[in-house]
Amino acid sequence: MKQEFDVLIIGAGISGAALFHQLSKYTNIKNIALIEKYNAPASLNSKSTSNSQTIHCGDIETNYTLEKAKKVKVSADMIIKYGLLQNAQNKFMFSHQKMVLGVGDIECDFIKNRYEEFKELYPYIKLFDKDKIKNIEPKVALDSDGINTRKENILAIGVEKNEIFTTVDFEKMSYSLIEQAQKQNKNTSVIYNQEIVHIEKKDDIFVVKSSDFKEYRAKFVVVNAGAHSLYLAHKMNLGLDKSCWPVAGSFYLTKKRLLNGKVYTVQNPKLPFAALHGDPDLMADMNTRFGPTALVIPKLERYKGLKSVPEFFEALKFDKTVLRVCIKMLKDPTIRNYIFYNYLFEIPFINKKIFVKDIRKIIPSLRVDDIYYAKGFGGIRPQVVDKTKEELMLGESSINDIPGIIFNMTPSPGATSCLYNAQKDTKIICEYLGTSINEDRLNSELLN
Repeated sequence: MKQEFDVLIIGAGISGAALFHQLSKYTNIKNIALIEKYNAPASLNSKSTSNSQTIHCGDIETNYTLEKAKKVKVSADMIIKYGLLQNAQNKFMFSHQKMVLGVGDIECDFIKNRYEEFKELYPYIKLFDKDKIKNIEPKVALDSDGINTRKENILAIGVEKNEIFTTVDFEKMSYSLIEQAQKQNKNTSVIYNQEIVHIEKKDDIFVVKSSDFKEYRAKFVVVNAGAHSLYLAHKMNLGLDKSCWPVAGSFYLTKKRLLNGKVYTVQNPKLPFAALHGDPDLMADMNTRFGPTALVIPKLERYKGLKSVPEFFEALKFDKTVLRVCIKMLKDPTIRNYIFYNYLFEIPFINKKIFVKDIRKIIPSLRVDDIYYAKGFGGIRPQVVDKTKEELMLGESSINDIPGIIFNMTPSPGATSCLYNAQKDTKIICEYLGTSINEDRLNSELLN
C-alpha cells in the first residue's frame, strides 16, 4: 500500500524531530510524515548516552571564532526558548555551572584575550582566577595530592549555576518535539521500524522504499539520517563530491561526582575534534563524564552490529582524492599522533591509565580507579570530506543538488543547531511547494 505525503522526513533524531515540529506548527503544509528505522525516536546519536548533553552556544568552545560564535548563539537561544515554551526546566533542560580552563601561561594569556573579545557577545561570562576556581571547582584547583593549590597558572572563562541554561537531554527533547507536532491540526504521521534503502524521483514525486518493500511517496523529502544521509545520497548519484568519515566518540564515567559543572579545555586549533572535557551526566546521577575520544571506525552506526560496515564503504567512496586527504592529515604529526593515540583509549587494561593522564589537566588528583569505561556510551559524528577542496568540512553539510530533496549531515554541534537548521529547511520546502510560513509566530516563540 502506497502512502503519499507533502513532506517526508527520514530520521527521527533531534534534527528530524525539529523539522517535523516546525513544519507542523509554523507552516500551512497539511500532510507531513516522519519515518524512523528503529522503534523509537533519538535512538542513535541524539540518545542521551551518545553526546555530552551540552548546549553549544560558543561562550566556552574555544574552536569557535567570534563570527561563528555569533551564529551558534542564535541556534542555542532557539533551543532555550523552545525549552522555556514547554516548561522544560529540570525536565529536559538544565542550568549547570560551566567554564573553559586555561592551564599554563600560554593558555591563560589566550583565555584573557578571548574574554576581552567575547564578553560583549556573552555579557554574563566572568573571568575566574585560581582562587575563584578553587571555590567553585575545588578539584580543578588542587594539585596531584588533592591538598595544596596546583602550582601552574590557571584561569577560566565561565558562568556559575542558575545563570543560564547549559544542558539538554536531546533524547527527551526529540520526544517533546514530536509530541508537540502531533498536537497541531495537521495530518501528521510518525512511522517507526522502517529502514529506507532506496529513493528515486519519478516526475515531480519522490518514491521512497523501505527494506521490507513498503513504498512511500512525497513531493519533498528531507533525509536527516546522520552518517546514512550521505550513503542514501550516493545511492541516488548525488553528493559524489563528498565522502564520509564516521568518527566515534567514547566516554569515561566517574564513580562519584567530581565536578560541580562542565569544565572544558582549550582546543588545539589543528584538530577538528572537540577537546576533552568533563560534564555532570544526566544519565549517571550527575557523576562526571569525561570525553569524548575520537576514532574513525568503518561503521555508520556504533552499537548496531556489522550491518553498516558495507554502508560505510559506500559513504566513503574511497578513491585517489580521499587517499590524498588521508595522507595530508597523517603527514601532520599533531593530527597523526592524535588519531593513533585515541585508539589506545579503547584497549582494555591500558586505556584507563592513558586516559587519566590527559584528564589530569582538569583534575590533577584523578586516579585510575576513579574512572571506568562507559560501555555503550558515545555516538558517531559524520565528518564530511570535501573532495573538491580536499579537506575536512567542519560543521553541518547539506546536499540539495536537485530540487525537492535535501540530505543533511550534522556532526557536533548538530543537536544545538537543530531548530536553526530546521528553520532553513522549512523555508526551502515552503518555497518549493508554494506554501507559507507563519513567520510572526515562529519569530515570537523561537527567535525574538
